[in-house]
This record gives sequence, structure tokens and C-alpha cells, in this order.
Amino acid sequence: MTSALFIVSEHGYWGEECITPLERLTEAGVDITVATPTGEKPEIDDRSVDPEEVGEETAEHVTEVHETDERLADPEPVATVDASEYDAVVLPGGHGTCWDVNQDKHARQALRTAVEGDEGVALVVCHAVGILAWARNSDGDILAEGRDVTGFPDAWEDGIVDENDLMPDGRKLPYWVEEEVRAVGANFDPELDADTSVTVDGDLITARGPPSSAAAAETLLDELGA
Repeated sequence: MTSALFIVSEHGYWGEECITPLERLTEAGVDITVATPTGEKPEIDDRSVDPEEVGEETAEHVTEVHETDERLADPEPVATVDASEYDAVVLPGGHGTCWDVNQDKHARQALRTAVEGDEGVALVVCHAVGILAWARNSDGDILAEGRDVTGFPDAWEDGIVDENDLMPDGRKLPYWVEEEVRAVGANFDPELDADTSVTVDGDLITARGPPSSAAAAETLLDELGA
């Protein structure tokens, strides 16, 4: 059976970016394991279940899945899972990833395993694309250097944080994804004129944000042949 490892933020994952791929892969018969940096239940970004932000239908559905899905309720610590045992590694986005997943060495190792191995593929969504600013290959070189990627654009971030980079919840955003990923030599193009943005470069799939979640899931399934 095709399998996937989801590495989800404990500091605020964006609901649609996790739930849409989770459900679509499940429908396709993919066996899914959820992991978080410490093994604690992931927290959902409140803005991603705010009806005024995402619409009432999406807010209700995402909230229900977050509260009832057993895989999300009882995740594994990411340090205890072996990414080589999975066909895919999925990193959903959300601002929370800037504080935990993107800075977690085991998450970076899982990403490297998926991208470098003879088997496997990785899907990285939205703010989780920030992990590419620090992830290295087995030779110690930046994994994303020279790769075509998309992700959460700075143009959108500018409309969320204030002049001091403070989030609506008062937290200070430690970095902007596009700026950092460009700085390490990735070819970052969020395709701002397109409704969705999903980029495939070898075994690395990246997606721009919530509206691209469904397209990202379908692209991953195509790559898996599932």
C-alpha cells in the first residue's frame, strides 16, 4: 500500500493545507501517518477556521476533521519515524511552521530522505516551504539551490503582519518565506497571476497556499501513481 508521512505544526497549521491533502490521499487509498515535532497534537491556526476568513463551509469542515481525525489526535514524534519507510513526505503549511517544523532537524532529514532517495517524493506547502532555507542534502549543500519552487509570497505576507512583523495574534514572525528561500539560491516563483501554483522539480513538489491545496494533492497522487 502507498504510504505518506504528514509532518504537521504544533504551533498553528493552516487547516485546508493539511486537511485537503489528508482527505484526498485517504480517498485514494494512501496509508497516512501523522507526526509532529514533539508528538503532541497539532494546533490549528485560528484564522484558518474563521468563517470570515475562509468561508463557513470550509471552517466547519476543517474544524470537524481537526477534532475527530484519530491520526491528527495521536501523532508520532517526528524523531521516531523513518521517512524511508514512506512513499511520500508531506509538510502542510501555516505560520506555525516558522516556529517548529521548519526549524526541526528531523523534519529536515525526512524531507531530504524523500527528495534524495531512489523512492519517494515530498510535498511542501505554503509557509512550510521555508524549511528549504535550511534543509541540506547529504553532501551538506542547500537542498533547494537551483530548484524551481513556489510557496507563500512576501507580497501576501505584507498584508498580514504589521510594520514590526507582528502577526494578528501578537507573535513576531521570525522570517519571511520567499525572502529566505530566494537567499539560498532557489528559483522561487509564486505565480501571483495564477489562481493556483504548484511546482514540480524532480521529487520535490511545492505549493503556494490554501487555494492550491487540492491541486497539490492531485499532483502528489499523480507523482505517486496512486
